[in-house]
Amino acid sequence: MIAVGLGLLVGLVLGLTGAGGSIVAVPLLMAGLGWTLPQAGPVALLAVCAAATFGTVAAWDVTYVRYRAALLMALGAVVTAPLGLRAAHAWPLPLLSGLFAGVLVLVAVRMALQAWRVPAEAAVVRVNVAGNALPSRGAWVRLNDHGRIAWSAAALATVAAIGAVTGFAAGLLGVGGGFIIVPALRATSALSMHSAIATSLMAIALISAITVTGAALQGADLHWLQAGPFVLGALGGMLAGRRLAPRIAGPRLQAGFAALMLVVALGLGADALDFM
Repeated sequence: MIAVGLGLLVGLVLGLTGAGGSIVAVPLLMAGLGWTLPQAGPVALLAVCAAATFGTVAAWDVTYVRYRAALLMALGAVVTAPLGLRAAHAWPLPLLSGLFAGVLVLVAVRMALQAWRVPAEAAVVRVNVAGNALPSRGAWVRLNDHGRIAWSAAALATVAAIGAVTGFAAGLLGVGGGFIIVPALRATSALSMHSAIATSLMAIALISAITVTGAALQGADLHWLQAGPFVLGALGGMLAGRRLAPRIAGPRLQAGFAALMLVVALGLGADALDFM
């Protein structure tokens, strides 16, 4: 079945590279099943939700997840995800394709840079020789001596705003939003990369579930006959990818995937220009 094969490919790429699943899933569903972007987005988010939930469970034991921050981001997305869904159906398809192409370019450039600069950050928060947490470099989200977020009005507003932006993007383009959450958390706090990614996974799982539920409530046809096999295929592919990943050079793989995303972005951009 086509949906299973597409899901396997999405999951395999996700397991090998750690890239956002919907970044790959949306173009594949559009090309493989002939769907429009608004049709492909919610189904892609179903796979993202399943994969992010798996990743959250895997990360929870090492205490990297800042669950209060993830929950607050999800609350911010509750307001904006329905707005993004409405915009996805109201805005012209060429504009949506052009925006998605821009997102692909952004993620591809970020992944290519990571391929050349792979920081080894194993700690939840950096510590000095005395074992105390270093002062937060972020102006809005500060950390306490235990490396956890010190909740203030500024921290609450910042984290909620990150969730609101991510929710709108999820509704509009069907993207999980890791490319928004991780850089935003890193820019506004001193959370390590591991902690930012783990927290992002939980937030993505929640925001994806919220967005898919909102799409269903708005009467969207989620194509369950294709969505179910697609999600199962994605999970199977992700498990296979996680086993293969240690045997493949990570930086080279990321650089190759970044190049592939740029090619897809060019195709989507060309299609958008053809319809304008």
